Amino acid sequence: MQQIVDLHEDPAFQALDVGFLSIAFDSAEEQAAGAIEYGITEVPLLTDTDHSVSEAYDVLKWAVASGEPGHTFILLDAEGRIAWIRDYGAPDNPERTMYVPIPDLVTQIQEHLN
Repeated sequence: MQQIVDLHEDPAFQALDVGFLSIAFDSAEEQAAGAIEYGITEVPLLTDTDHSVSEAYDVLKWAVASGEPGHTFILLDAEGRIAWIRDYGAPDNPERTMYVPIPDLVTQIQEHLN
């Protein structure tokens, strides 16, 4: 959840003027507990306990050993179509990480907004 906090607080990310939310397999109770722990109040935290959203965006192909999605970022265009997708926790990603430096994300998202 630290990634959510850091993105929300980063001026360069905010300047991109993109909508931002988190989707996880965690239950609403787990999401709420994490939000309290990390002080998240303005970023929507959505639950995907039935995996329907993860399946719809085909991110389970990068699932970690537990079957959960890795650390996937999706940029949608105005019509709701995927304009850019990147999973940083995927086994085939040499950088495999669950925290992406904010400047890296900002640069990559900016490239796909232009």
